[in-house]
Amino acid sequence: MMVMTHIAIPQAIQLASDDLGCQIDIEWIPTSSLENGFEQKLATFQALWTVPASPYKSMQGALNGIRFAREHNVPFLGTCGGFQHMIIEFARNVLALSEADHAEENPTSSLMLVAPLTCSVSEKTHTFKLTPGSKVADIYGGLEIVEQYGICNYGLNPEYAPLLEKAGMRITGIDTEGDTRIMELINHPFFMGTLFQPERSAFKNIVHPIIRAFLQKVIQ
Repeated sequence: MMVMTHIAIPQAIQLASDDLGCQIDIEWIPTSSLENGFEQKLATFQALWTVPASPYKSMQGALNGIRFAREHNVPFLGTCGGFQHMIIEFARNVLALSEADHAEENPTSSLMLVAPLTCSVSEKTHTFKLTPGSKVADIYGGLEIVEQYGICNYGLNPEYAPLLEKAGMRITGIDTEGDTRIMELINHPFFMGTLFQPERSAFKNIVHPIIRAFLQKVIQ
């Protein structure tokens, strides 16, 4: 089923690539196609974006794609569901927390890494505070931003935040409620997740700074 963010993503990529003066070819990859042989299938891709609208057809396929990007220094962006699965992949494969799971997909999990947040999806504007020295702070050129592109229902369970941060998955943006909204992997060219949907900026014909920075890593 096509959702609004899926319509927005090609438009957002086109806006950013036009702004950068480059041509970007995109391809939708079904998560089910990445259950097996994913390294060979992804070897020719120069960037990966895990998009909203989970649960995915294949959670394992999505996690395999994210792992490929992380381990091969491929620029990666995860928005909403992509963010949620980004931290699950990291917890399972880096922290060896094999039971790490998603409250929406497996509500009986013994390790609820992704849990409901205090603020649900809306089109209202939200203020985020960014971490000094982070990639996202450099992208925006400041430490406080306002976003209006759909806040996501599920995110990082704060109980596990110290474990992820100690291993290099850094919280770099929080909302006014203190919930994590942006995370990025240190020592990686570009590996970032957002619990909002920057792609929706395309509906207003706006080049979003995160998407532009993501593509800029591709053409460097």
